[in-house]
Amino acid sequence: MEHLLTKAKYEELKEELKRLKTNERLEVAARLKVAKELGDLSENAEYFEAREAQEQLEKKIYGLEDIVHNAKIIKITKGKDTVSAGAIINVSSNGKKQVFTIVGASEADPGKGYISNESPIGKAFLGKKSGDKVDVETPAGKTSYKITKIA
Repeated sequence: MEHLLTKAKYEELKEELKRLKTNERLEVAARLKVAKELGDLSENAEYFEAREAQEQLEKKIYGLEDIVHNAKIIKITKGKDTVSAGAIINVSSNGKKQVFTIVGASEADPGKGYISNESPIGKAFLGKKSGDKVDVETPAGKTSYKITKIA
């Protein structure tokens, strides 16, 4: 599956993956070694906790490897006529002005204005132009936005 990421997020995930595969794996391996030295593994809580930590770490590494391997870098675009992934858009809704950046799902952070191109609101904006009105059905009800500018 393709993952849309900005260059900055891609680099951040690569660094995190590198850290997990080196430092974190070494820490978990050390925990396992100490736990094994305690003796009987069948009743060794430290060993089971270390194995669980190892399993969680490997799952996280696997997930990040998938994202990094299948990443498609999007550029934050300026001067486009229509909204697409990477667009920064200014909108108004009920007299309130907001700025959104359309990003891939892996990078979404609505609190910071980064909305996923796969979310209901992100999908509704895609392909729209400055001046267009967009109605979005959200869990809180229907919300209307007017795109005031595609930066």
